[in-house]
Amino acid sequence: SGWTRRSAAAARRTWPSAPPAPGAATTATTGRTHTCHHVEDASAICADSGLSGTPQVRLSGAPDRCVGRVEVLHQHVWGTVCDDTWGLRNAQVVCAHLGCGRALRAPGGARYGRGSGPIWLDDVTCRGDEPDLFRCDHRTWGDHNCHHGEDAGVVCAGNSSSGEVRLVAGPHLCAGRVEVLHEGRWGTVCERGWDLRDAEVVCHQVGCGRALEALGGARFGQGSGQVWLSDLTCAGLEQHLGQCPGPTWGSNTCGHNEDAGVVCAAHPFTPSPAHPSPVPPEPSEPFQVRLVDGPHRCAGRVEVSHLGRWGTVCDDSWDLSAARVTCRHLGCGPALSAPGRARFGPGRGPVWLDQVRCSGEELTLDRCQRPGWGEHDCDHGEDAGVVCAGANPPQVRLRDGPGPCAGQVQVQLNHTWLQVCGLTWGLPEAQVLCRQLGCGPALSAPVGPHLPGEPHLAGLTCDGSESQLLECFGEWVGPSTCTGGVAQVRCVMPKGVAPSCTYLVALLVLMMSLGGALLWLTLRARCVPGESRPCPTPQVSPGVPR
Repeated sequence: SGWTRRSAAAARRTWPSAPPAPGAATTATTGRTHTCHHVEDASAICADSGLSGTPQVRLSGAPDRCVGRVEVLHQHVWGTVCDDTWGLRNAQVVCAHLGCGRALRAPGGARYGRGSGPIWLDDVTCRGDEPDLFRCDHRTWGDHNCHHGEDAGVVCAGNSSSGEVRLVAGPHLCAGRVEVLHEGRWGTVCERGWDLRDAEVVCHQVGCGRALEALGGARFGQGSGQVWLSDLTCAGLEQHLGQCPGPTWGSNTCGHNEDAGVVCAAHPFTPSPAHPSPVPPEPSEPFQVRLVDGPHRCAGRVEVSHLGRWGTVCDDSWDLSAARVTCRHLGCGPALSAPGRARFGPGRGPVWLDQVRCSGEELTLDRCQRPGWGEHDCDHGEDAGVVCAGANPPQVRLRDGPGPCAGQVQVQLNHTWLQVCGLTWGLPEAQVLCRQLGCGPALSAPVGPHLPGEPHLAGLTCDGSESQLLECFGEWVGPSTCTGGVAQVRCVMPKGVAPSCTYLVALLVLMMSLGGALLWLTLRARCVPGESRPCPTPQVSPGVPR
């Protein structure tokens, strides 16, 4: 008794030189007696053990400090985290710990490159409110069944201006040399590795529609200052170039004769500088709206274009009627929900619309009742969003299960049925699916054997509150490869729901087989050997042992 941190410090100083403690009831250093048993043995955790002190986490493999491969420090060695059970709640803990805002995605499969050194953590399961990753449930340090092709990553919303982009020296606002802002200085992007997917991120960020060309060779003239980025490998879905996998800012050997450029599809409206106006006039161009940072093209933060600039809509008075107008305008089918409070991350630029009140029958949002453009009392923490069903919304089914509420999870995307990758599959995702199917709560979220060569839907991550899988983050743009198993689910069967035909047929065959066996045993018991009538011989059903 009386063991304290000060006692532990004193013990630490004696351990290097003290001999092993014998079984006798005396201490190694003082010879004093005690009244203790070994069930009261004391322990201590020292600062250099790698288990105490300030937990250290860093992100690698991307220019942005709030995006990348998750690495943790243990025993003075940096190592990675395996993507088994890795999901959005785990990513939220990492993002909050690093001061990087909310988690947007939790990619696995070494999206930001393969790490080196040990794989320190595996099977990490967080609630989402832990102060750091080490307080989450996980295997013991270094215990894993992974390789570096399964390194986990995160994409956080971030809180800096790094990644702002502009197009310079082009024929119009949606074409030109790509320049990015980092540490308060504008610089260029190198053409090495530059392709349409990288250009897609730029065009999307500046509100210029899809990318038409990704140009190199300083097509729009040579820039000046630092060449900030090179060798990017964007997927085309990132918020800005700093979120794409690639070397850190400024770590390249490019010259300005290799400056990259883009040509985007849109030509935004530009007001005449000769007639400035303190109050933005009503636009002469057609009303434009887009959805940004959602799990698919029909869900995300609502952004509208005014005077050639994209801005957001405040969630004051935002409701399902306004969402219906937006979904119909975009050809995205019925509105499912109208989330506010920057559910899909805070936007940038102006807040163009506030207090939007729609009947639901308007053709576009600007026809709804509202104040003038730019009149608001909001910040980007109140940005409005929508979730639409989509023109061809993904369908969900369960295969090879004993009933309608259990089996292998499949999603139909663009008329193709896909397996769901098990790398990010867990109980939050299973709860959403069970709710969508009209079943009871999820009992388990098992992962079946890996099916090589089969198309998969990857990166599916839910927080558990969604009404259907369509509202969750995932690579909804098309099939992906998966190095993990296949997602499965077992939900509680609701009362009044009949089992599947497969289940009923199997049960009927079993009952017939058992009934036949019981009948034969009864007749056999009544048989008397030697009588003129022969005893029955068993007629065994296929699959029933004699």
